[in-house]
Amino acid sequence: MTNWTLRQDGNIAIATFLRPPRNFMSFAALGELAALLTPLGDRDDISVILIESALPGYFVAHAELDDLAKAARGEPVEGERSAWRTTPQLLEDLPQPVIAAIDGQAWGGGTELALACTLRIASTIASFGLPEVAVGQIPGAGGTQRLPRLIGAGRALDIILSCRKIDAAEALQIGLVQAVLPTADFREAALEWTRRVARHYRPALVSAKRAVIDGLQLPLSDGFALEKELVIPRTADPVSIAHRDALATRYAQTPPQIVVDF
Repeated sequence: MTNWTLRQDGNIAIATFLRPPRNFMSFAALGELAALLTPLGDRDDISVILIESALPGYFVAHAELDDLAKAARGEPVEGERSAWRTTPQLLEDLPQPVIAAIDGQAWGGGTELALACTLRIASTIASFGLPEVAVGQIPGAGGTQRLPRLIGAGRALDIILSCRKIDAAEALQIGLVQAVLPTADFREAALEWTRRVARHYRPALVSAKRAVIDGLQLPLSDGFALEKELVIPRTADPVSIAHRDALATRYAQTPPQIVVDF
């Protein structure tokens, strides 16, 4: 039984998770997601990937506890035990921006999966947390590394060490999410929000993601070099040239007291 479905809306691929009753994420389900998304990286007709849940009140509640118990005892489990590292890494490595649409509980592995996405949008009932310390563990799917890089070490350590939960309003305030949308019709609202990104030229989106995501792993001077390497092909791209020429024309035709948008 598959836990994921994939559909396409224009140039947006939408991966939807459904694993009742609480959307616990298993090793096998992570493997399914990786198998679903990997081919999308080479598709020029896909500019953005959106990850959502079809189960009301849940994004990914957290990791499947039965899987973790079996792994701890050395017993066989369905799926790859490394999936909690490889699948989030895939989300970072995919060329296209990946957006997480979080409508409900996203604790532990749910928060970690969202952190591996390029952008995160939440409903008003979304909640986040890394509660692993409360059960004698630590976050093990990248949370100890991605969260402090996103919101700062002090705030990340507060969340990790206290095991407290973060509601949508606080998540927006600290930069954990980029937008909070109403819970009513959230999936459609999240798709509409995603279209703001997907309307732009795919090669520019890909290059911008790489400049930021890869640049964060580099010393600043090397990050500048990476940016230069990525911007030169975009400057010479015929599509980019056409966009700039059209913008110049709009400037020429518009009085200076009126703002010309890009």
